[in-house]
Amino acid sequence: MLADPVDPVDPTGPAPAGRLTVRPRRMRMVCWSAAAAVVVIFAAITLTLPSSGSDRIVTTPNGQTSVGLADRIGIFGVGVAVAVGLLWLARARLEATPDGLRIRNIVGHYQVPWGLVRAVSFRDGAPWATLELAADEQIALMAVQAVDGDRTVAAVRALRALHRASTDRSHRAERC
Repeated sequence: MLADPVDPVDPTGPAPAGRLTVRPRRMRMVCWSAAAAVVVIFAAITLTLPSSGSDRIVTTPNGQTSVGLADRIGIFGVGVAVAVGLLWLARARLEATPDGLRIRNIVGHYQVPWGLVRAVSFRDGAPWATLELAADEQIALMAVQAVDGDRTVAAVRALRALHRASTDRSHRAERC
């Protein structure tokens, strides 16, 4: 039993009582680095293309092609769009309280009360933890990723402790 859950966001200190917030660490670092690299690469491409001085792509009689301002802006805009897409992958977040969970995955947003949760599982080889719900449904917890190592272990233990406390609380309420 985990008496004092470790906060996966700050593994050196305890989590606030009954509250847990988890975001994937390595995924965020990779996404931010890749997004920055994409913007730099597309900026370099945009700046190194030969300029035509007009708004169109122009091919000269000797076969050289030059690119206009609108096309340069469009090329850089594609790079920014790709970078935003990469950052979208880093938006996973999990907030757990004694009342339930708020889950934000890459696509999808869920609010789940603990009463619907049957178990918090992390199968061998799985990329992230999973909530097993009472109706034989599952919700991926993309914020709790295997690549984050000890932070993931601490997060899963804290989630299980919150689930257990919620289950114990509801059983006591039923007996009264």
